[in-house]
Amino acid sequence: MSRLAPAHDLVDVARQIQQADRTIGTVVTSKLDVIAKQIRLLQEEARGILEGARRDLDLHRAECSFSKRAGGLYHLYERPDETLYFSMLSPDDWRGSPPHAFRGSYRLEADQSWTPADDIDGEARRPEDVVRALLEPPPEG
Repeated sequence: MSRLAPAHDLVDVARQIQQADRTIGTVVTSKLDVIAKQIRLLQEEARGILEGARRDLDLHRAECSFSKRAGGLYHLYERPDETLYFSMLSPDDWRGSPPHAFRGSYRLEADQSWTPADDIDGEARRPEDVVRALLEPPPEG
């Protein structure tokens, strides 16, 4: 053994290994926690997508005596026998007294999904605006 090399005490080496074990354990736990949170968010997103698809499929099965067009706003009613049907007439068109229970208004989208009227923005956003919003740095706080 060279006299120039520092003497390593076995206790110091064991202490360094123990510290490395703790640090690595903390780092790994933190990384796995981030992944677990991402998985939960993805699961929530998947649930939302599946619920939306179920709603869209159910709405497409509602009776309709006219041709639906993308961009059109249609009003859903329920008969006493629980059958659903679309009408072009809103509850206001019936002067607030529609013939059956009103279940909501929906816009048919080009991708055949349905957007509840309550969720429709006053103005559609341009793709450039969406990209710009995504590229903006998050607000500080």
